[in-house]
Amino acid sequence: MRQLFYRIWLNKTVPNLAGHKPGMQACVFIVLVALFASRAGAAVHPVPLDPKTDAAKCLECHDDKSKGKSVHSAMAAGCLGCHEIRVNKDVTRVVLITATPSNLCFTCHADKKAADIKGTVHPPAVRDCLTCHDPHSSDNKNQLLKPESGDQKENLCLSCHSTGLNVPEKGSRHAALDMGCDTCHVTHKTGPEPTMENKFHLTKSAPALCLDCHDAKDADLQKAHNNQPFATANCMECHDPHQSAAPKLMVKFQHPPFESRSCDMCHAPAKDGKVVLTQPDAKTLCVTCHDDKPKQIEAAKVPHPGAMGDCTDCHSPHASAQPGLPKTDAVTICIGCHTDIGDLGKKAVHHQPAFVQGCATCHTPHGGDLDHLLRAKGNALCLECHGPDSAPQRDDADHLLTIFNGTVKLPEDYFSRNKVAILPLRYGLGHPVDYHPVSDVMDPANQSKVLTPLSCLSCHQPHASAQPDLLVKDQTNNMAFCDSCHKNRMNMKQTVVPEK
Repeated sequence: MRQLFYRIWLNKTVPNLAGHKPGMQACVFIVLVALFASRAGAAVHPVPLDPKTDAAKCLECHDDKSKGKSVHSAMAAGCLGCHEIRVNKDVTRVVLITATPSNLCFTCHADKKAADIKGTVHPPAVRDCLTCHDPHSSDNKNQLLKPESGDQKENLCLSCHSTGLNVPEKGSRHAALDMGCDTCHVTHKTGPEPTMENKFHLTKSAPALCLDCHDAKDADLQKAHNNQPFATANCMECHDPHQSAAPKLMVKFQHPPFESRSCDMCHAPAKDGKVVLTQPDAKTLCVTCHDDKPKQIEAAKVPHPGAMGDCTDCHSPHASAQPGLPKTDAVTICIGCHTDIGDLGKKAVHHQPAFVQGCATCHTPHGGDLDHLLRAKGNALCLECHGPDSAPQRDDADHLLTIFNGTVKLPEDYFSRNKVAILPLRYGLGHPVDYHPVSDVMDPANQSKVLTPLSCLSCHQPHASAQPDLLVKDQTNNMAFCDSCHKNRMNMKQTVVPEK
């Protein structure tokens, strides 16, 4: 009877196996039987129990659950606070009172529920609390499975993170890593504001966090900073807090005068604890070297108002972890003004360039000739990465890739790491299915007349969506979406232009 049930389930759930060879069906069937049997067997209690069995009885066998340096406070409520004993005939099963472990945790720890939190949530906390915590007891604080310090085998954080483990030969590593990750991080800390403190779950913001260990009055430290008032600056603008390929934990991209330690090109000696520039203001100072930028801004058909202020409103004058020296990061620096795009970040699915790599991947930050400051017109923008002729150039010196004729720099593993889809287009056809056009369909009787307007934006949103594939109006990828244009499934060539 059980085998019959599995075969019925298999036929309904995996219908695509119907056309496969019997050996393939049998193999999948055996795997599924083993899977179901293991799940069912795992919950069967080895001895019969009464549904109202008290915690004292449980602890006769499971006394280890109440021992340890850190015992979960829920243990005081008794085992049946979290578990339920189910007896069916002669079979006893012990199950959780909720469908998943995380839902059980949230009954007490509602403040940790990712769905209700605005801001960056530590990924394991989104999926399953038991990734990091023992639900009963542990020798580590907060019932952690491992401590947050030690080497790779001992450190819980290093189960996922490789921070500090692969330092280049001539690079540097922050000694604070040996003190434990919780020296600087609180893994559940977050907030709606896109601050470094919230984004990286820091105990406090820089420079206060750094000054807990580094004395700003130390003579060697002052000399290293050319006697400038560094104690009020954001240390992470110039230093990587974990490891670097360069000495002194310097971040990857440095402004040439800063990298060559030619501080006097921009700075006069500090006065009354304040920075003094060699020019009246930052913008005047910047254009002494970067005179092409004001010319670009002035000549742009579509100017960027944000580029008309001080250069240091957006750029770090010293160093940055990203190309172009953004003052914070290449996304946050833009959504500080473009809050409407920031609000799109609340949607579940993000276009990687818009919310990770940086807005300048697709937009020119100083000014341009195209609407919305786009780097290319129409489909050419999208096909720079997704087209069959996409040809990013290698910059071996900086281990980068460049697109848009070298104006945009990307990490060398950008396409592979992000699994960038390359569309199999030929003659403007081939997505999402063979022979489907991706650009305007012309009238066969008059090739200068557009019969059906079409572009990437006809189907996709450029920033974010509530559904996978970034489809317009947050729609699901199914035939109902296709019906927006193709009203006659018997003749898919009959199309209508959907309303925007």
